[in-house]
Amino acid sequence: MNNLCVAHRGFSYKSPENTIAAINMAIAEPYVQWIEIDTQLSSDGIPVVIHDFSLDRTTNGTGLVKDHTWEQLQSLDAGRWKGVAFIGEKIPSLDEVLKLSRGRIRLNIELKTKGDMYIGLEKAVLERISYYHMENEVVLTSFDENALRRVKDYNVKINTGLIINNRPIDLMKRLKDLKCSFLSIKASYLNSALTSTLISQGITVMAWTVDNASGMKRLSSMNSGIMICTNRPDVWAATLLNNKPYFWQKIFHKKE
Repeated sequence: MNNLCVAHRGFSYKSPENTIAAINMAIAEPYVQWIEIDTQLSSDGIPVVIHDFSLDRTTNGTGLVKDHTWEQLQSLDAGRWKGVAFIGEKIPSLDEVLKLSRGRIRLNIELKTKGDMYIGLEKAVLERISYYHMENEVVLTSFDENALRRVKDYNVKINTGLIINNRPIDLMKRLKDLKCSFLSIKASYLNSALTSTLISQGITVMAWTVDNASGMKRLSSMNSGIMICTNRPDVWAATLLNNKPYFWQKIFHKKE
């Protein structure tokens, strides 16, 4: 697998995270094979792509995402904070991102929820994935184990992954109980032994969020199967494509 590059919220170093601009910029790089995005629900049940529960950091709006309708969310500017070149970028719907990504790049879709914050999120997301026939092009991930259980209740065949920022001793049991085939783990908690155990048990491992060359080299030397989630796909390319650009361009060139 050669440490596949996952663009965190799109190419979020150069463009506003979780926007169409960020998605397009990531897709344009032939070495980016996955994009990680975050999904919540508008108050009228539309899956939208945004990370924070609050609108304040990445838009000119205020308050919680869940308290706004899709129409209200569409009136906000989600790009100005990143620079004048991105003024007018909107919070995209999941539909927009799926349509743009289909057949071109795979998506790690994080379900941003906890407790009963978003009743119906899992079903709404799965319905949109099914509409575009992208079941084999996505993995649904979450910190919320109950959200992952609900996904499997709706579609046992869909790939799911647990997100963790620790190293629990019962990790393999939890993954098995949740029927997860994917683990998204903070990079500092990975070591060679854990990685080897996970991969030997059929678990795909993604380390987050690594933006420097030394961190990427550490993961690469640990195991070539570790996917690297980064805000800096450009640093990934400069670090891990060294002396072998032709190989990567040929093997992983994406469809137009």
